[in-house]
Amino acid sequence: YLKALAAHDNNVPFYVAVPSPTIDWRMSDGVRDIPIEERSPTEVTHMTGMTEAGAVETIRVAAPGSSARNPGFDVTPARLITGVITERGVAAASREGLLSLFPERKA
Repeated sequence: YLKALAAHDNNVPFYVAVPSPTIDWRMSDGVRDIPIEERSPTEVTHMTGMTEAGAVETIRVAAPGSSARNPGFDVTPARLITGVITERGVAAASREGLLSLFPERKA
């Protein structure tokens, strides 16, 4: 998502490459419909490393009492995607665009 935002803000085209078996044709809004895995906040608030004495320690790097979210991934909104690259070619980042490459998926 951050790379797509940077590309958009700098007028650089942003493409995503996907194998067609990963396209969920039942989904209409990935931002709304895809559940995002939440990982442990300690992956963000703590670091593990070796001390000068050779001991491995985990320390908190965030301010005490602060919370953190740690999503496992994000979903890039289609409005930021120039095109979707598949094994059949490049399509607009929309259902209609993908259906132009996969007409057999039209209901």
